[in-house]
Amino acid sequence: MPQNARITVAKTTLAIPSICFGTTALGDMPDTYGYGVDEARARATLNAIFDNEIGFIDTSRNYGAGRSEARIGAAIAERGGLPKGFIISSKLDRNMETNLFDGDRAKASLDESLKALGVDSIPLLHLHDPEYASSLGDVTKKGGALDVLFRMKEQGLAQAVGLAAGRVDVMMQLLRDYPFDAIISHNRFTLLNRNGAEMVEFAKARGIAVINAAPYASGILAKGAAVQPLFAYQPADDTVVSRVKAIEALCSQHGVPVGAAALQFSMRSPLIASTICGVSTPDRVQQTIDWANFTIPDALWKDLAELPFDMDDPEAKRVYKPN
Repeated sequence: MPQNARITVAKTTLAIPSICFGTTALGDMPDTYGYGVDEARARATLNAIFDNEIGFIDTSRNYGAGRSEARIGAAIAERGGLPKGFIISSKLDRNMETNLFDGDRAKASLDESLKALGVDSIPLLHLHDPEYASSLGDVTKKGGALDVLFRMKEQGLAQAVGLAAGRVDVMMQLLRDYPFDAIISHNRFTLLNRNGAEMVEFAKARGIAVINAAPYASGILAKGAAVQPLFAYQPADDTVVSRVKAIEALCSQHGVPVGAAALQFSMRSPLIASTICGVSTPDRVQQTIDWANFTIPDALWKDLAELPFDMDDPEAKRVYKPN
């Protein structure tokens, strides 16, 4: 599928490209990625995103304590508005100091996002990280964050609404009970880990668009085990490094960049509607497009299919530092 082809999210009017550019790192989050991103670098990267044909970006209220959305909003304003047809995906977030995530907090989160981005609505709007809420009951109760999310769609503040989270058990609990249009899962459907595979199949069967984030497993499959030994935002252990080196060896034999194989593993799956690729420099934007278009022989896919992968939660031991 061409990277700019669009898939209509079921039961909505929203059609999304098969690639989305993630902007977590553009919020300047060195505790997560091991490096910082200053304002100038973020602006140059955002301009590269807005200048290409993909037209799809993902952010969140809490990325970099609001810096991601603020920088996106500033870039939009500088350009005189969003390019025609460009889609923003963002997320409702809990109060990051108290972890409160009730209906009032959801409303405040959207208001903050609209102001920061300088837009009147957000085409694809998700409930974000409910597993970190002080009480999941605040999220699910009548008038809680989830009720407010679906009301935002009814009010035209979003064309489609989704669930973006980490823990599969929490996501499954909510997916069974609520009519989401989309989900975002990260680090759990990659060459290295399939912890989210059953959930992805469940969502697909329900007609929910699956957006797969972090196909590079937070860097190690893009920059290599020797350069970026981070797996799921943590130092990669010996087992992970060994498996990455095995992938690198196979890709080298077939003359394929590891990043291209990691990205297309997600893109070629019939379960995945779109893949979110985080970028933090302008050249990474074009590299993503090049990797999406790279011709990969069937023989490599057969070889990769024989390698082991994990099914455990890759972030079970993660020390979460959102800002």
